[in-house]
Amino acid sequence: MTVYLHEYGKILHLSSIVADSLLYALGAFVAVQVFYYLFFFTRLAFYGKGANYGNAMPGVTVLVCAWNERENLTELIPLLDAQEYPEYEVILLDDRSDDGSEEYIRENINSWKHIRYIRINDQFNHVTPKKYALTVGMKQAKYPIALMTDADCRPASNHWITAMTSRVTEDRDIVLGFSPYFKQKGLLNWFVRCETFYAAVQYLSFTLAGMTYMGVGRNILYKRSVFFANKGFYTHKHVFGGDDDIFLNEVATSSNTTISIEEDSFVYSVPKTNWKDWFRQKRRHISVSRYYKPRNKILLGMLSAAHIGTWFVGLVTLVWGLIVKDMLLLQYLGVVFGTRWAIQWFLLIIINIKLDKTVEWFSFLLMDFALFVYYLVFGFLTMTSRKPRKSWN
Repeated sequence: MTVYLHEYGKILHLSSIVADSLLYALGAFVAVQVFYYLFFFTRLAFYGKGANYGNAMPGVTVLVCAWNERENLTELIPLLDAQEYPEYEVILLDDRSDDGSEEYIRENINSWKHIRYIRINDQFNHVTPKKYALTVGMKQAKYPIALMTDADCRPASNHWITAMTSRVTEDRDIVLGFSPYFKQKGLLNWFVRCETFYAAVQYLSFTLAGMTYMGVGRNILYKRSVFFANKGFYTHKHVFGGDDDIFLNEVATSSNTTISIEEDSFVYSVPKTNWKDWFRQKRRHISVSRYYKPRNKILLGMLSAAHIGTWFVGLVTLVWGLIVKDMLLLQYLGVVFGTRWAIQWFLLIIINIKLDKTVEWFSFLLMDFALFVYYLVFGFLTMTSRKPRKSWN
């Protein structure tokens, strides 16, 4: 009997140690996430729109790079040509397309007021095609402001250029816009919208905190003087991707970058429709993060690690609590996750409304778990897989 009680005491002691370890770990991970939400994400949640459309309107050159995008160009070009802005041009940079894009543009070029066409027939080993095309566009541009988008994008309104330039000042050289994906049916589309929304929450919030680390090339503006003063894409000209995030990582400061989240400034994009294409695209995007500044890597790494840790430890705590029937442990788990979700939902709902209700609010919990799986998978692939395939898209 004495031996039995002694062993039972050991089990209770072990159970207590496990429970305490889980409690401390879960509390630490949740505390990190709550810090990010309260210190960073509140900036975006309570950011006033209030763009001043009466600001001086500098001349703008819109740059669109395209490779075999005839179908998309037939929809995009009329939208760009119809922008209500006093002085602007659109340069279409056609990188060796062979799908009839050149024929379509040359046949219709005289019917458009603001469109210029540059055919790029050369390819070089020392620079990627898109970065070469953008550099050509920067050199050929007539105006001091460059505004970039992609062929598969659609401005939300005829005031897109106005909404983006309204944030330009003497000191603010760079403006980051928001580019959600069109809503379609299916699990992939839902997750693409979720991941895009949460990524925007991060890079827009970090910018408001003076810690810009990226933008999206589908909707980004900067003064051409910034591009040339920093030698363009020279330091990463050989890297596929990064024309938006690596470049910004190098040139953005706490004082020269701002954001625009006016509804008119949104640019919608056509999402991938199968998992294989999306997976390839996402691998390429993530692969360039290795070129970020150490501070950015640490901040982003801590946020994703806390997300993974919260769910992993939370699930382990749930299983352990059910096995040993520790009701106090399960109650603690409920309080911690409940508090976390309350803060998360409160802020994300406000931000989601500002960003055109990109994600259905009632799916935030499922989105939270899906992002946990996403971080696990791509975190593992980033560390173990070979370089992604070189591709435009």
